[in-house]
Amino acid sequence: MVRQLWMAAAIISALVCSPVFGGEADVIDVEVTREGPRVYRFDVTVTHGDTGWQHYADGWEVLAPDGSVLGKRVLYHPHVNEQPFTRSLSGVEIPEGITAVRIRAHDSVHGHGGTEKDMTLP
Repeated sequence: MVRQLWMAAAIISALVCSPVFGGEADVIDVEVTREGPRVYRFDVTVTHGDTGWQHYADGWEVLAPDGSVLGKRVLYHPHVNEQPFTRSLSGVEIPEGITAVRIRAHDSVHGHGGTEKDMTLP
């Protein structure tokens, strides 16, 4: 009986401490500010169950309608005790003719796949 309880505790501990426990990174809010002709600043709020260096939200991207990357913000450390968190990216040049973009987050285990936001440019 003690062995079975120990095994159950070990399995539960492995699942809870697993890198998969953090889920995918979600974009929950975006503010877009025009800085100049075709140049924008993006303030992006991300939420993710960061568990430490093995599994954390490690960036977000601004995408054109065709999926090409127009800007990328790299996040260099976990935000375990700061959720959700907002980070900015200035100087993103948007090509002529593009009036809307998509923002997606990335995490170190799942890559892309969480909630994304579509934004109309001001």
